[in-house]
Amino acid sequence: MDTLLCFVSVEFINDPNVVGIKYWYVCKDSSVKVGDKVIAPLGRHNNTQEGVVREVRFDKEYNSPFPIYLIKYVTKVVR
Repeated sequence: MDTLLCFVSVEFINDPNVVGIKYWYVCKDSSVKVGDKVIAPLGRHNNTQEGVVREVRFDKEYNSPFPIYLIKYVTKVVR
């Protein structure tokens, strides 16, 4: 049985190098919602930054909004 994953689109509004670009992540906290702040790894060095959730989508792994082998995980939801 395929389980649903929580995919979130995150924008890093405080980083002038990537502002306006949305990055897809998997979030283990399924209560996350649009507008929540999250900590997530960014770039090839995986430096963590704070971003804002712009979209939440529950779907199966094979319907991932981005190639699943490239998607990283949200480190923390900031409440």
